[in-house]
Amino acid sequence: MSSFTREDTTFDSHGTPCAAWRYRPDGVERPPIIVMAHGFGATRALRLAAYAERFAEAGFAVLAFDYRGWGDSAGEPRRVLDIGSQQEDWRAAIAHARRLDGVDRNQVVAWGTSFGGGHALHLASGDRRLAAVVVQVPHISGPASAFARSPRLLASLTLAGLRDQLGAVVGRQPYRLPVIGEPGTVAMLTLSGALPMLERLAGERYEELLPENDVGARVALRVPFYSPGRVAGNITAPVLVQLAKKDDVTPYETALKVARRIPLGEVLTYECGHFDPYVDPLFDTIVSDQIDFLRRNV
Repeated sequence: MSSFTREDTTFDSHGTPCAAWRYRPDGVERPPIIVMAHGFGATRALRLAAYAERFAEAGFAVLAFDYRGWGDSAGEPRRVLDIGSQQEDWRAAIAHARRLDGVDRNQVVAWGTSFGGGHALHLASGDRRLAAVVVQVPHISGPASAFARSPRLLASLTLAGLRDQLGAVVGRQPYRLPVIGEPGTVAMLTLSGALPMLERLAGERYEELLPENDVGARVALRVPFYSPGRVAGNITAPVLVQLAKKDDVTPYETALKVARRIPLGEVLTYECGHFDPYVDPLFDTIVSDQIDFLRRNV
């Protein structure tokens, strides 16, 4: 197990600096590098460091970043999720990793979780230079995720999205919704136990980060049309897909069907819900499986 160093850094994405942590394992010459980003409305502060530290201890370099307009990255407006812009940030992060000194620039791995997992799959379908891809509980199908919600909530989200989108046309500030809310409320994710899980992910920074638990509602109009699974068959890199059988965000059966279409895909399933992989008692199993996959493929 290697010791490691972590430093704060930035890289440019279309003229805006994205904040990132760069991890380097000690005593490892030209290690592979894993590029990491979080899921829907989330930032690297929500336990990405726990994964990155384990990867660095295993001998991998890591670049964990925040999207433009989120977390510690620059960019305005804040917390308005634009799918195309986040895909651009992924490409900029990968390009930055391939320019770094002291790493193996030909061994770049894309690691994404939830919505970020969908981005990683989308990116991998067009980037044949990636050495491997790891996605946990990835967003696969827009329609499947949308219709996993109740009709009432789906209608409320659509109306909120229209209000925000029309306001943007006339220059108003974003109309926002909570990213995570209690069941029965109008929020993008309304799972039982989701708010307590957010507290576990944020740890001692919970009170500081809670005001950032919102997103411009216009994204509700776009998520149903974003289906990275449609390009899964084009991915040439080895891919680890980790699925939760009790997932209320990424329906399991749909995700499994798509994952099996990835030519070099390896699928692992777990008896858990969408947020359980991030924390104990499942976290150690999840990240150990990821490290095992990477050691075999990178």
